[in-house]
Amino acid sequence: MNSTSNHDLQSLDRQTSRSICDAIGERLQKSLRPEAVPSERLQQLLDEFRRRESPGLP
Repeated sequence: MNSTSNHDLQSLDRQTSRSICDAIGERLQKSLRPEAVPSERLQQLLDEFRRRESPGLP
């Protein structure tokens, strides 16, 4: 990754980042079947996302 795009990623504010995460979550909910079991990797990423969103919780 070049330094320009790295700088662009660092300059996202919290509100913009939250909006992007929400939009990704909505699209995932629409595209994943309710009965589908997430892959192990997807489950790990979801768990990590939950930990980061709730820093005070274990």
